[in-house]
Amino acid sequence: MSDQPLHGRVAVVAGATRGAGRGIARMLGAAGATVYCTGRSVRGRPATEGRPETIEETAQMVAAEGGRGIAVRTDHTIESEVARLFARVSDEQGRLDILVNDIWGGDALTEWGSPFWTLSISQGQELLERAVHSHIITSRHGAPLMIERNAGLIVEVTDGDTFGYRGNLLYDLAKNAVIRLAYGMAGDLHAHRVTALAITPGFLRSEAVLDSFGVSEANWRDAIDKDPYFAESETPCFVGRAIAALAADPHVARKSGGLFSSWGLAKEYDFTDLDGRFRRKVREILEQDAPPDEMDVFVVRSRLYQAELDPSRAEEAARLRGWLDRQE
Repeated sequence: MSDQPLHGRVAVVAGATRGAGRGIARMLGAAGATVYCTGRSVRGRPATEGRPETIEETAQMVAAEGGRGIAVRTDHTIESEVARLFARVSDEQGRLDILVNDIWGGDALTEWGSPFWTLSISQGQELLERAVHSHIITSRHGAPLMIERNAGLIVEVTDGDTFGYRGNLLYDLAKNAVIRLAYGMAGDLHAHRVTALAITPGFLRSEAVLDSFGVSEANWRDAIDKDPYFAESETPCFVGRAIAALAADPHVARKSGGLFSSWGLAKEYDFTDLDGRFRRKVREILEQDAPPDEMDVFVVRSRLYQAELDPSRAEEAARLRGWLDRQE
C-alpha cells in the first residue's frame, strides 16, 4: 500500500480543534488527504474557556504530517454556517470523500455524579444540541456531496463500545445517540454506496487530560502513579490511524452501520499507536486475587490487541488470551 493511500481524497473533520478530532485530522493528513479542520476556536477567539488550541494549529499539523490542512471556523449547531462550509468544499474541491463527526463541546455541561432527576434541563438541552443535533446538521449537508459521486465515508465518534451505563444520563444518551445515527444513516445511504459507521477511542490522552494530570505527551507515564489505568491510555492519533485505515479500505462498506474501536481496528489493519504501551497495570490485574471488574477486563483485552500485533510478544498474547478465557 502507498505511504499516502488517501492522496487526492478530501475530508472534513468536524470538531478538529483538539483531542480525538485533532488526532484524526493529523492522521488523515499523514495518509495524504486534504483535510478541512472545523471548529469554533480560532486565533484570538477561543471558544472553550481555559483551552488554547485552535483549528489553525490543527491545520498546520495536518500539513506537517504530509497532507493539506484548511481551517474553517464553523459552529456546527448553526445550519447556515454548516451549509456554507460544504458549499466551500464543493466549490474548492468538487468532492467530499470523508466526513468525521467529532463535535462535542459538552465537558462543562456534563453534571457528573448527579442523578438524572437533579440535572439542569437547560444544560442538558444545550449538551444534546452540541453533541447530537450538530452531528445531524453536519451529515445532512455533507452527505449530498457523497451521494453525487456514489462514494464516501461518514464516521461518528463516540465514547465506548458497550451498552453499559456511562455514569451520567445525558452523557450516556449523547454517546449512544451518535452510534444510532451511524446505524440509521447507513440504512438511508446504502443505495448510494456511502458508508456510515461509529468508532470509539479508548482512554484518550487528550490535551485536557494531560493537563489534568500535570504531564505532557513526552512524560505521560509519570502520571501512572496517580491513575494506574492511565498505563493503557492512547494518543488521539491512534483513533486517527483507525479512521485513515477505514478510509483506505476498498471494502469498508462491509462495516456500514457498525460500531468499532481503535484497538479492534488496530488488530485488523495492523497499525500501532505513536508510542508503546506501558504494561505495569496489566501485570497487576493478572496477578491480583480479587475478581476482575469490567475495567480490568477492558484493560487486558486492549493490551491483548496490541500484543497480537507484535510477533515477538506471542507468549504474552497467549497469557492474556488465557486469562480472558477464564473470565467467561
